[in-house]
Formats: sequence, structure tokens, C-alpha cells
Amino acid sequence: MNKLIFLLICATFLQAQPKTENAERIKQFYDTSLTNGHSYEWLDYLTNRIGSRLSGSLGAERAVAWTKSALDSIGLDKVYLQPVKVPKWVRGSKEFALIETAPGITFNVPITALGGSVATPSVGLKALVIEVKGIEDLAKLGRKKIEGKIVFFNRPMQANLISTFAAYSGCVDQRYDGAREASQYGAVGVIVRSMNLRLDDFPHTGAMSYGDQDVSKRIPAAAISTNAAEKLSYLLKLEPKLKFLFRQQCKTYADVWSHNVIGEITGSEFPDEIIVVGGHLDSWDLGDGAHDDGAGVVQSMEVLRLFKETGYRPKRTIRVVLFMNEENGLRGGNAYANSALTNGEKHIFALESDAGGFTPRGFSFSCSNDEFAQIESWKPLFKPYLIHYFEQGGSGADIRPLKNKYNVLAGLRPDSQRYFDHHHAENDTFDAVNKRELELGAATMTSLIYLYDTYGLVNSLPSALKQ
Repeated sequence: MNKLIFLLICATFLQAQPKTENAERIKQFYDTSLTNGHSYEWLDYLTNRIGSRLSGSLGAERAVAWTKSALDSIGLDKVYLQPVKVPKWVRGSKEFALIETAPGITFNVPITALGGSVATPSVGLKALVIEVKGIEDLAKLGRKKIEGKIVFFNRPMQANLISTFAAYSGCVDQRYDGAREASQYGAVGVIVRSMNLRLDDFPHTGAMSYGDQDVSKRIPAAAISTNAAEKLSYLLKLEPKLKFLFRQQCKTYADVWSHNVIGEITGSEFPDEIIVVGGHLDSWDLGDGAHDDGAGVVQSMEVLRLFKETGYRPKRTIRVVLFMNEENGLRGGNAYANSALTNGEKHIFALESDAGGFTPRGFSFSCSNDEFAQIESWKPLFKPYLIHYFEQGGSGADIRPLKNKYNVLAGLRPDSQRYFDHHHAENDTFDAVNKRELELGAATMTSLIYLYDTYGLVNSLPSALKQ
């Protein structure tokens, strides 16, 4: 069907709907979330009572137990744990670093080990520094200029990009692959500028990878705060022979068992058609993971509670999935998708919240043009809540393995301008989340899930479809 014709049909059909049943139901979701919501209370407990939740940690296991209990209290049709084996990396004692411009003249600077990094020697690692703007600079410099030195990756996030996630994508390769690439030129360690648009003293951690590199060739990697990165770069111009010393005592252990936490309301008409809403339960260990991704966890839980609270009985099975190990492995998302494939489950729609608890602006969708035409016909229902952003392209890391050519995946898109001030840093804490913004996001997610439950896909899934 021609996309324009289909859109006109949808618009005609829904012309009266925003003023009646759909609009009234959506208003009820917003009213209930803003006046009797549980998401902020839940986030308070998850962050302040449990705290950081790095995969394989005690905090992660406490979060599994508590979120299962909270979902049980809602009165869902089913709540259960899905086993998943996850990596266990431990930071160890607090990292230490200093810049030495001359014997006896030093400046302490804040750093943090990157997730998955090896440790330095127990006394620390001290060497000359060479600054680069990205991985591509390594080949230009060559082994002769790099060997025996610490490589300082100092490419900042691009400030003139309105999408902060695009800015992040433009420089995160130096964090993830920098150590492996630099070691091939003889570097003894790497220091990476934090992925942060503002200048502050909070180093931001995040996952890095050695790939299949032999353990004996792996070099330690740490992030340095943006203020300290500016200082190091400035001092290198004054004294190219300065030395950098850092010490970290992190360690990787054998994988351990953890769980995804899953709860569902069984569909009243089409129970075999599954709609997923979720976020990732794990977080990095520096703050308490309030924005990344405690906000997404409690918002996803709140979707099912709002259905129960408002008396809405879904036609399709609505499933909340709290994924384990998004930050350093995506084991939870992959385990869930593999289980869906094995069991022949039909997922028609999945929505992920993993971009912080800031004011919701809309959604991005991974879908066909026909499906997006239906989505665009729903925009008038969101306009009263200032939700205007509906774009094709992208969803979420944990739900991405569920994608096939029939279904639709979506990501909640909050205002992103402050997100990377907190991302993976010790200031990602409960006090950085605004109650009203969080609750608006939960209601926005509930409304989209409601519409997909009401109308389903434009092109129905084949009955024998396997994931």
C-alpha cells in the first residue's frame, strides 16, 4: 500500500480518536503517573538503598532480588528470573595518578580504570606521554614515537552536534579499542579523555576491550577527567618530556551467574503476541546508576503498574524485562533473544529506555516505512504532552537482538543535553534525577505501549514465524 494513502487512511480513522477513547486513556496514564506514580520512589530505593550494580557484584544480585519483589507486589500474571552468565570485573582500591613536569614537581589528577582493563604494576606505571586525537593517529606516528610511552587519547566529544549521542559515538572508539590498538605500537598504557561535553573533575568509566589479544600483551587503560585532560594537554605543550604515573588494581575473575528479571501481564485476546518494555538493571560502580539505567528500569516497571492501576487489560502480552549486563557484555539482551528464538515467541514490539530520566521528547524506531506511517498517525495523541520527536533509526542495545523484518523496536528519547554530564561517572546519582521528568517519561512509554497493544502491527507476523 502506498505510504501516503495508508497515512491518510490512518489519519481519517483516528481523526475523532484523540478526542475520545485513546486520548482519554493516555491522559489517564499521565495523570496517574504524575499524581500517584511509583517510579521515583522505586528509583530512590534502587539507588540509595542498593546503589551501584556492576554485573557480578553483590549490588547487582541485591537489585535482582528487590526488583523481582517489587514486580511481585504489582500483582502481575507472572514474575520470574532468567539465568544469564555474566563477566565479573572488580575495580579494586581507588586509582591514583599524577603528572610530573620535573623531578619533585607533580600535579595529582583524577582518573578511573576503564571497565575490563588490566591492572598496572603494584607500584604504578610511570612513563613519557604522547598525545593523539584518535586511533588513526597511531599509524601516522608509528612504533618509533610510541614505544615505551603512555598514549593519551584526547579527542573531545564534538560540541556543535545537537545530538549528544552522535557526539559520543564519534569518539568512543578511543575508549573501547584504544588500549588494544596502542599496544600494537609498543605503548605501555593508555589514558583516555572522559566522554563528557562539559569540563569537570569527574572521570567517566566505560567498557573497553582487548579482543582476543594475548593476556601478556594487554596494557592498562584509564579515563581522565575533562579538566585534567585539558591540563595534561597544556602541560605537554610546555614540557613534552613530562611523565605520567598512574596506579590501578582492577582484576577480572571467572564469569558468574546472574539473572534478567521478567514480569508480564498475559494478553486477553492475543496472548502469543508479545510486547516488551525494558531497561538494564546493571550499572557501573562509580555512582549509583540513577540515569544509566535506574531510570529506565523503574519507568519500565511503572508501565505495567500503570496498566494495573488504571484498570487497563491489554489485548497482547505485555512483558517487562530488566536486562543484566548491558554495560560490559550485553549478555542479558542476548540471552533473552536466544530464549525467544528457542521458544518460538512472537515479539511484535519492544521499547527500551536507556537514555536517562530527563524530559521525554519522543521516540526513535527501527521499522519499515509502512509501520512508521502508522506511528506517525499517532503523533496528535502525544502533542498535548510536548512529545514531537518521532524518527526512524535506532532503538536500544538490549532489545536489538530481537529485531526481524516484521517487528518494530523503539527507544525512548529524552532531552540528551545533560546526559553525558553523568554517564558512567560518580555523579550519576539519585539527586540528579528530576521526579516530574522521570514520571513524564514513564507515562510516555506507557502510552506508546498502549497504542501498540491496541492496534498491533500493520503487517501481521506470519503464524509460523520464528525469531
